[in-house]
Amino acid sequence: MTRRQFLTSAKSGLGALALASLLKDDGALAQEPVDPLQPRPPHFEPKAKACIFIFLIGGVSQVDLFDRKPTLTRLHGQRIPDSFRAGVRLGQTNYNAPLMAARYGFRRYGRCGMEMSELLPEFGSCADDITLIRSMHHEAFDHAPGELELCTGKDIPGRPSMGSWLIYGLGTESRNLPGYVVLLNGRSPKARSLVWGNGFLPATYQGVLFRNQGTPILNLQTPRGITNDMHRAQLDAIRALNQIHQEETSDSRIDAQIAAYELAFRMQTAAPELLDLSGETRATIESYGSSDFARSLLLARRLVERGVRFITVTHHEWDHHDGIAAGLPSACRQIDQPIAALLRDLKRRGLFESTLVVGGTEFGRTAITQGNNFEQAGRDHHPHAFTVWLAGAGVKGGYSLGATDELSWRVTEDPVHTHDFHATLLHLFGIDHRRLTFRHQGLDMRLTDVAGHVVQKVLA
Repeated sequence: MTRRQFLTSAKSGLGALALASLLKDDGALAQEPVDPLQPRPPHFEPKAKACIFIFLIGGVSQVDLFDRKPTLTRLHGQRIPDSFRAGVRLGQTNYNAPLMAARYGFRRYGRCGMEMSELLPEFGSCADDITLIRSMHHEAFDHAPGELELCTGKDIPGRPSMGSWLIYGLGTESRNLPGYVVLLNGRSPKARSLVWGNGFLPATYQGVLFRNQGTPILNLQTPRGITNDMHRAQLDAIRALNQIHQEETSDSRIDAQIAAYELAFRMQTAAPELLDLSGETRATIESYGSSDFARSLLLARRLVERGVRFITVTHHEWDHHDGIAAGLPSACRQIDQPIAALLRDLKRRGLFESTLVVGGTEFGRTAITQGNNFEQAGRDHHPHAFTVWLAGAGVKGGYSLGATDELSWRVTEDPVHTHDFHATLLHLFGIDHRRLTFRHQGLDMRLTDVAGHVVQKVLA
C-alpha cells in the first residue's frame, strides 16, 4: 500500500486519531493551510474596522418616519396629481387610491435640527451622530429582489452579500469567531440566507447565523466523552486528508472546509463566552432593553470588541400593506431604545469612531394608500425613493443628504443608488470598489457591478 492509499483509507474513528499522530511525527502536518480569513491590507487608510448592519425587513415608510411632506398633508385623501404618474411603476396598488399623510407628527432633533418622526425620540436624540440619506433608490419592486438588491447589489440570486465581499477583501481580526455573523430576530427575509450568502465567492465568506441565547450555534459542542486533545487529533487527520484531496482536485471549497473545521474548534470556547453577559453592568443591559432585538444589538457590540468584521442584525416588523397607523408605533418602540443604546454604548467604549453602523431597508413606501378601508390602510412598495442612515466611522453627524419631490415619489436631489451605497461602504473600509474583484465565469465581478460612485458628501 502506498502512502497516499494509506492516508485515503484512514478516514474515521480511532484510525483517524492514530493517523494524526503518525502524520505529526513525519511532518506531514507541519505546513498549515493558508487561512482565507487572515487580515489583509486595505487599498488605503480606512476609517472603519467593523460594520453593524441593522436590516429593517419589510420596507420602512420614509414618508412616515424620515421624509416630512407638508404637501402630502394638504392632499390627504385626494388622488395623486397626474404630473406624478408618468414613469413610476406601482406594485400592488393603483393611481386611483387616495393619498395618505403621515399618521404621526415630526420633530426636530439635536443641535442639527434633523427632522424625524415623533415615534423615534431616543433614536432622534442621537441625530447629531447620524447621516440620513433620503435619496436612496433602485429598481426592485418585491421583497426578495429588494432585499437582494440592498444586500448584494443585484436583485437576482447568486451574488455575494456586502458582508461577504468585505470579508473577502479584508479578512477578519477575530481568530475565534467568524468574520461575518448574522443575528436573526423573528422571521427570515423573503430571500432567506441569500441575503448573507457568499454567492460565487468561496463558502468561507458567507455569513454565519448565530442565536442570541442558549448555544450560539447548534451542534458546536464536542460530544460527551471526547476530550479536546482527541478532537484536535481528529481535526488534524481530517485536515491532512482534505489537503490530499485538494492537491488532486484543486477545489477551493476544500480550503474553506479546513478553515471552517478549525474555526469551529476555536469557537467552542469563544462562542459561549460571547453570550455570557455577567461582565456587563446592569445599567448597560437595561439601556438596551429586554427584547431579542435589543439583546442582539448588545451582542453585536460584543462581537465588534472581539474583532468580528461584519454583523447583520435583523428586525422584521415593517411590511405595512395595511394597518400602518397601529403597526408603525409598535415597530418603532421595538427599535428606538436599542439602537440609541448601541450608538451611545459604542461611543462610551471608544468604538464609535472605528465602527460603521448602518440602518437599511429593502425599499420605501408609497404616498398612495393600499387597502379598501382608508382608516386601516397601509402603503405599497416604493423603490424609487427611500431612506437609509449611517453613523460612526468616517461619517458626518447631524447631516441629511438628498431630497425627494412633494410626495416622496421621486428623488430630486443627490440620488444614491444601491451601487453608490455599496461603493461608499467599501470606501469607509479603505477599499476601492473598482479594485475589489473576483474572477467568475470569465469576468472580473464586483459588488458594485459596473457602476457606483463614492458619496463624498456623507464622509466626515
